[in-house]
Amino acid sequence: MESIITYFENIPTLHRSLLLVGGITFFWLLEGGIPLFQFNYKKWKHAIPNLFFTLTTIIVNFALAFLLLGSADWVKTNNFGIINWLPEMPLWLYAFLGVLLLDFFGAYLAHYVEHKVKPLWMVHLVHHTDHKVDTTTGNRHHPIESFIRFGFTLLGVFVVGTPIALVMLYQALSVVFTQLTHANIRMPRRLDKVLSYFIVSPDMHKIHHHYRLPYTDSNYGNIFSIWDRIFGTYMYLDREKIVYGVDVFPDEVKNSSIKELLKQPFQKYDKSTLAAEFED
Repeated sequence: MESIITYFENIPTLHRSLLLVGGITFFWLLEGGIPLFQFNYKKWKHAIPNLFFTLTTIIVNFALAFLLLGSADWVKTNNFGIINWLPEMPLWLYAFLGVLLLDFFGAYLAHYVEHKVKPLWMVHLVHHTDHKVDTTTGNRHHPIESFIRFGFTLLGVFVVGTPIALVMLYQALSVVFTQLTHANIRMPRRLDKVLSYFIVSPDMHKIHHHYRLPYTDSNYGNIFSIWDRIFGTYMYLDREKIVYGVDVFPDEVKNSSIKELLKQPFQKYDKSTLAAEFED
């Protein structure tokens, strides 16, 4: 465990880049072999706006990285944060709790708030208006959302008290899980269901991308599924019934244009409608 912590404490930028590119490449190829849905689309053309927003996410995170590093150093030096106030524990448990709690603040809480606050939902809408969800959808976030997500991660570092090694470990896991859960792959139902009791499985997350409420407002987790189960936001829908997108923003041409997607947060707010089986 010590060697893992040491590695992530000093992880080279090249290794982080390889993790991102390698992950997308791996799941891209896997999608061709075991697709969940047989999309009738030009895969590269679909990927262009998603990869553009992946690039803007990288730029924002890189530009603000000094804040993350400074905060992680401060909490370590001042012994500040939840995991530093707990009784002494084995290193593996310290690391696990750090990543688990960072997943709550940096992913679950941020995601939940973005769905509940109207202006933030309009920013997050860019992620949901992909009609062909695949591994490239994972980092399809408006630049404004990249700042919002970074802010929640920074909050998590302060509250949880994670040193930079755990922050880097969390971000590495987050990248891999984002690519996995959005990948257009068909995992055996039973395996997916079992995994969903511990981690966010592909089918579990894709329910979140269903085009109608209340499914859109469910399954917010990124790495660990415990948060959705604790806070009652877990939902199940048979994967064959999933329809991607947002019903009140149905224009797939606009939703595939970088220019239109950049303007999307500034459109008129229009809430997704409730699925028929949940209507009175």
